[in-house]
Amino acid sequence: MFTTDLRPMGEKEANNSRKNVQMQKMNRRPRINLPALRGFLLQFPGKVQRHLKSRFKRPTETEGSNREMFKLKDARFSLEKQMQAWTKNPVWDDDQPTSIEVVVPKGSLCQLNVKTNVGLPPDAIYNIVTDPDNRRVFKNIQAVLSRKVLLDEGSRQIVDLEQAAIWRFLWWSGTISVHVLVDQNRDDYSMKFKQVTPGFMKRFEGSWKVEPILLDEKLCDPFKPKTLSEYMSCTQCNGRIASKVTLQQLVEPAIVPPPPISWYLRGITSKTVEMLINDLVEEAARIKGVSVSATDVITTNPNLDQVSSNEIQTLDIKERWALRRRKSRRNL
Repeated sequence: MFTTDLRPMGEKEANNSRKNVQMQKMNRRPRINLPALRGFLLQFPGKVQRHLKSRFKRPTETEGSNREMFKLKDARFSLEKQMQAWTKNPVWDDDQPTSIEVVVPKGSLCQLNVKTNVGLPPDAIYNIVTDPDNRRVFKNIQAVLSRKVLLDEGSRQIVDLEQAAIWRFLWWSGTISVHVLVDQNRDDYSMKFKQVTPGFMKRFEGSWKVEPILLDEKLCDPFKPKTLSEYMSCTQCNGRIASKVTLQQLVEPAIVPPPPISWYLRGITSKTVEMLINDLVEEAARIKGVSVSATDVITTNPNLDQVSSNEIQTLDIKERWALRRRKSRRNL
């Protein structure tokens, strides 16, 4: 019935001590959670697939033109080096023509929304737009009456600027004094302007913005560069950088005149902006030594208040006025 352990007492205590140590080591080891492991293994293929899709996704049209995450600043690749790619391949047949959209916010004469692509890097475009002597480029600037830098923080300046601007529309032309406060920032290639003292114009304000377009990004497939250094590396310094230029301008006179005078004024404003953009495109072509492409023709998309669709299709002001008069007579 009974068994007798004849081993010495010291040996039994030593064996018990070793067993206790082994048990403690086993308890300290992390235990595998089998349900969690199965869940991870089931989700792993999907996670890998999503990662690969996001990593090698081809850029859409919007992503290709609006590269806010792209870091363009790199001391190793100056504007001069960026222009070398354009020297090798100066021709770019852009399939997106310049467009000017004219809308009429309540109480305003008009708001112009301009979008155009220009075959120069953002630094080059920004140099043209912010050049104190840019009246040599923009023919609608007759003279710079005054220019004073109020704040200079290196990449950002606030400038008090007064210019005499030329306007032309149909058979008429003239000049108008424009006095604005300009906030220009090279870090994000933006420029905001606002009228200093209201007068004939109650509000005159707007903004410029220049964003990079990586024209030769396909040379980097499937890699998507995030910096200028990566872009130049994967294109072997042959990657061209163009610019998406956006201009918004709000014009609100102290008294908004009724039609057809308001139509004439909108036409003057639109035509002045057309001249501005055409001059910018021509200057870019001159710098590259090429002629202006036919795709750079400006199209205007007016969206005027209280104007029928048939009238919108007719851009000539006299024809629009005649259409309205005929429509009024039919309603009598």
